[in-house]
Amino acid sequence: MVSVILLFLFAGVAEIGGGYLIWLWLREAKPLYFGAAGGLSLTLYGVIATFQSFPSFGRVYAAYGGVFIVLSVLWGWVIDKKTPDTYDFLGAAICLIGVAVMLGAPRN
Repeated sequence: MVSVILLFLFAGVAEIGGGYLIWLWLREAKPLYFGAAGGLSLTLYGVIATFQSFPSFGRVYAAYGGVFIVLSVLWGWVIDKKTPDTYDFLGAAICLIGVAVMLGAPRN
């Protein structure tokens, strides 16, 4: 389970970090290499996800979605200095519950 969590975290940082670098390039007029680094990071995100042990692409990506919501709230707090409010924390907690249900449910 530790490797599953680490892969989710690494993929999340690659995805959010890549999107953030492209955001900076296109929205805040940063140099082209920000966009190029963002593109590489997003590619790395796609590769990292393939290392998950779950057999279903859709289920893994749905679970990533919940984890990414939580990581995005934390990214905004730490990197953008935008303090989450009660509803941000509540929504993130609900997403984690959803991830736990999807990945932890007993299946055949």
